[in-house]
Amino acid sequence: MSSSPYIFGRIPKLPPKYALIVMPFFMSGLMSGIICMVNLVRAMGWTTQVLRAWPGTWLLAWAVAFPTVLLVIPLVKRITTKLVRLP
Repeated sequence: MSSSPYIFGRIPKLPPKYALIVMPFFMSGLMSGIICMVNLVRAMGWTTQVLRAWPGTWLLAWAVAFPTVLLVIPLVKRITTKLVRLP
């Protein structure tokens, strides 16, 4: 089974060097979205207000989370290499 060189249609996949940005982008987006939803439901209960408040809260959190992840990745990698025997 070979992997297609395209994302979809005729849009080509990015070169490997972009993985250093793409992975933290999606990870920070998913994590901030989930955490915002959990915190809003905990604070407000499961209401339609939560569904209205969540997108704005999530975007603000993501705007903080993504650059923060980019800044702390080198530190986390150093800590990881101290704790984990890597191949």
